[in-house]
Amino acid sequence: MPDATAIAEETAPVDAPAAGTPVLEVEGLKKHYPIRKGLLRRAAGYVYAVDGVDFSIGPGETLGLVGESGCGKTTVGRTVMRLIEPTAGSIRLKGKDITRLPKDEMRPYRREMQIIFQDPYSSLNPRMTVGDIVGEPLLVHGIGSRKEREERVAALFDRVGLRSAQMRNYPHEFSGGQRQRIGIARALALDPSLIIGDEPVSALDVSIQAQVINLLMDLQEEKKLSYLFIAHDLAVVEHISHRIAVMYLGRLVEFADTRTIFTSPQHPYTEALLSAVPIPDPRRKRNKRILQGDVPSPVRPPPGCHFHTRCPYAEERCRTEAPIPKRLSPGHVVACHLR
Repeated sequence: MPDATAIAEETAPVDAPAAGTPVLEVEGLKKHYPIRKGLLRRAAGYVYAVDGVDFSIGPGETLGLVGESGCGKTTVGRTVMRLIEPTAGSIRLKGKDITRLPKDEMRPYRREMQIIFQDPYSSLNPRMTVGDIVGEPLLVHGIGSRKEREERVAALFDRVGLRSAQMRNYPHEFSGGQRQRIGIARALALDPSLIIGDEPVSALDVSIQAQVINLLMDLQEEKKLSYLFIAHDLAVVEHISHRIAVMYLGRLVEFADTRTIFTSPQHPYTEALLSAVPIPDPRRKRNKRILQGDVPSPVRPPPGCHFHTRCPYAEERCRTEAPIPKRLSPGHVVACHLR
């Protein structure tokens, strides 16, 4: 068994990036899953889950990634973490290209990226105590003695709003909100720079959602964390995000700061998403824009603009030419022929 000190040296945190360097840069990211048929299992086609995505996240910034179910949001998050290997594109963490790093060289960068999963129960091992679950990343990376790890886990429990006395309990003894706090504590164990939240509050009651969101925002301010916050609830995304990327069928269709997205959306798909957000005032009504038809299959995405089959403003060239993203103003990019 390797010496713990040697492991700790191998997995030491990566050097701090140069001033102004984004924590995460993604360029041309693609993930295509082959569809294999026949006795020889040859690729008969592909599922274009992610089809050319570009974005960056700065230190202490939250980027909200939104879109309908099945548009590729979760695949983006897991591919960024190298839990899924990308088909093409580049992923840079603190200025270092980690796209093709082998497993042993990826080890230090694993400490810098952590994930909070959507389901706060299935993401926890039911046969382990929650204290062991939160402390497992420290054990895997050979950090500290047993006593030091226990002290670290107890401090994390206190920080996320749980009692350290609960460390010896099992996941089934906690509520959904408490389980998600355990997931947050586990993500914080290695002091990461980037946390990917894969719809971390969608399975929780509304009141618990608010508590968890406020906790994440407090932790971000305290530890200068960067978040990639994946969600379909625009009200939640508006509350926590600095910038928002709107995704449709594997591509980003609009990218801007939160205020611009909510006050001046320029892509028809973004407009439709915002029109579906409920207003907490019975005297006010929003003009809803109901999209016709279903989301096309990612196995056979439409030619040209992927959204043209449901867009009320589609023109002939939308059906044949893929729109090139245009910069309408600093930080506001839209992929639409009509803009």
